[in-house]
Amino acid sequence: MTANDPAAVDPAAVEQRLDALTFGSDGLLPAIVQDDVSGDVLMLAWMDREAARRTQSTGRVTYWSRSRQEYWRKGDTSGHRQYVRSVAMDCDGDTLLVRAIQIGAACHTGSRTCFDGRDLGAVVGDPE
Repeated sequence: MTANDPAAVDPAAVEQRLDALTFGSDGLLPAIVQDDVSGDVLMLAWMDREAARRTQSTGRVTYWSRSRQEYWRKGDTSGHRQYVRSVAMDCDGDTLLVRAIQIGAACHTGSRTCFDGRDLGAVVGDPE
């Protein structure tokens, strides 16, 4: 679904897509953000129904801050914005994958992604 698709912003269609989601007991679900160009996983954050609604209908990614107990639209204070390219749910409807154009750093530490330089050194499996 693209921004040029009338169903992308039709309130009834947005509500129907939101009804397909399964939010946790805290009213949240995880949203994995992937760079639409490189495919890099940029970050994971949390959305409630309203954040998911805003993300699907505005073209900018919005989250629910568990620590601040408020909505935050990526980039409003940092300038490191995220523009929605697509939103998909997983097979259980309890996780979102947001593909976005990332302007600037995705991580609050200033890193391009929240996973840069944080390898834990796991044993590498061999499929053979």
